[in-house]
Amino acid sequence: MPTTTYIALLRAVNVAGHGKVGMADLRALFTRLGFEGARSLLQSGNLIFGAAGAAPAELESRLEAAAEARLGLRTDFLVRSAGEWDEVVAANPFPAEAKRDPGRLVVLALKDAPPPARFAALQAAVVGREIVRGAGRHAYVTYPDGQGRSRLTLALIERTLGTRGTARNWNTVLKLAALAGAR
Repeated sequence: MPTTTYIALLRAVNVAGHGKVGMADLRALFTRLGFEGARSLLQSGNLIFGAAGAAPAELESRLEAAAEARLGLRTDFLVRSAGEWDEVVAANPFPAEAKRDPGRLVVLALKDAPPPARFAALQAAVVGREIVRGAGRHAYVTYPDGQGRSRLTLALIERTLGTRGTARNWNTVLKLAALAGAR
């Protein structure tokens, strides 16, 4: 069976002292689980790996259970194939912002696909200059004044969309695509 390249994004790890986990420990876990060539990017829970014959949802469940059992880490894993990630890059509705200020453009990988009305409700909930666009299991948000001061928080996003997620800025999105393509 051919090996597919996947990207695993961990939710809320190594953030402000919470969800602490070493990337070397995560890579070792992936190896013990039989995945191929696990590589990490940054310290915020981004891994590239190869697996044969598994759907992303199956991989998420397997990784979540193993991380809790072996590392004591209870968090969501959001898994996308390299092909899906390429589609995320290609579907970016904010190409000008991506060029001008990629650190203020964020992609949210979502656990489930909210109905379109939820994305509209999220944009309606924005009180600042942020713009939200989304479909399926991904949302794009521009934070022209930065995320640190924004009232459009992950908690508000998750509550409005009705699903959990994790965010990566455009620079990280592109680095993950490049690593997945080079695997």
